[in-house]
Amino acid sequence: MTHDSLIFDVTVDDFNEKVIEASRQVPVLVDFWADWCSPCLALAPVLHKVIEEYQGGVVLGKVDADENMKLAGKYGLRGFPTVILFKEGEEVARFTGAKPAHFVRDFIEQHAAA
Repeated sequence: MTHDSLIFDVTVDDFNEKVIEASRQVPVLVDFWADWCSPCLALAPVLHKVIEEYQGGVVLGKVDADENMKLAGKYGLRGFPTVILFKEGEEVARFTGAKPAHFVRDFIEQHAAA
């Protein structure tokens, strides 16, 4: 799988297709971020690194919260970054704030494993 198929941008218009429907095939981690948010910028390379380690076992959708406020509202987000894991069309877990790679790996192992 290419980098682009593992990590992709998501908007309110394609969220259902790229996240909800796709999560029926493979777990989808969704990073709700904003470009003014320094923890978001710190978390992004960590998420990219961990997602690439899974080689398609988990994929990452990135939602610019400022441009997709309806999604942020729908999921009741209070702070950024918020990362939500979807599996089988449902939210299964979430975390907020910048985290180290080992935390993200543990989160995925705990919640995305079959």
